[in-house]
Amino acid sequence: MVTLGDLVAHLGCEPGTADADIELDAIAPLGRAGPRDLAFVSEVRYLDALKDCRAGCVILKAEWLDDCPVPCVCVADPYLAYARLSRLFETLPRPAAGMHPSAFIDPTATVPASASIGPGACVDAGAVLGENVVLGHGAYVGHGARLGKNSRLWPGAVLYHGVVLGDDCVVHANSIIGADGFGFARGADGWEKISQLGSVRIGNRVDIGAGVTIDRGALDDTVIADDVIIDDQVHIAHNCVIGRRTAIAGCVGMAGSTVVGEDCTFAGQVGVSGHLKICDNAHFTGQAKVARKIEEPGNYSSGTPLEPTRQWRKNAVRFSQLDALQRRLVKLEARLNALDEAAGDDD
Repeated sequence: MVTLGDLVAHLGCEPGTADADIELDAIAPLGRAGPRDLAFVSEVRYLDALKDCRAGCVILKAEWLDDCPVPCVCVADPYLAYARLSRLFETLPRPAAGMHPSAFIDPTATVPASASIGPGACVDAGAVLGENVVLGHGAYVGHGARLGKNSRLWPGAVLYHGVVLGDDCVVHANSIIGADGFGFARGADGWEKISQLGSVRIGNRVDIGAGVTIDRGALDDTVIADDVIIDDQVHIAHNCVIGRRTAIAGCVGMAGSTVVGEDCTFAGQVGVSGHLKICDNAHFTGQAKVARKIEEPGNYSSGTPLEPTRQWRKNAVRFSQLDALQRRLVKLEARLNALDEAAGDDD
């Protein structure tokens, strides 16, 4: 249970029309929130639903105050306020400090008493864990790897040897950090593997979703800077560098040695070719194919929108004919120019 006074103190704002003693048990969607629930309105399109709201309190902008029939708190950014308040209602249990009997910690590893080591977890030789680290069931911390304070590996997460993870990071289930990059040289007898001699360095407050793979560098390290957020099923190849506060949505694939600036966003299924440089504040819509360097901030898209299959097939055929059509167009323009010049001579 949280009181309205607790929320206001957490946000550092005024209580608005709400009584500080109101007790709230949860955050709920606007349409089903009851008298002991907190709700929020972040966009104008939800104001109609607000009129019938029964929540104990609503977080909203000051200009929407007259539309709210229940107690409310006014803030500049309701969605950001909701994000901050969500931590007060967190139901995730905090594991107790200590090591499960089935876990393994190498004698040369450094593990503080405040750490929680779950069943089947493994901390290899020379690894160093910070204060209050949590390792879930079957998590693995490789030889010489380092985890900063308050970081958490969910079940099955793996940090290979030498990987560095900063403070307050989260690595969700079955993500793998520091596997070999896809480095091979072609020889007369087939592929020769290139040993991946770099590592992965991850900054502070980085959130990594489930099933993510971040490969170690071939020579230099792969680097993920502070406050980056990465969704599920993302692949970041060897020697990529991701700038601060960049957000990468699900199923993005990023080829090796790409350098991404700060505050960029990659929507779902974006594909990035290797050895590219992307400037700060570049934003890519879903399924965009990034095949060249990006030097100007802004929004970028590629691909074709959804359309009926019959029409799509026709357009796909036309797309394959674009080169031939362009060549024909150049010839036609040359002939027209010649005719215009001839007509001018006649005049």
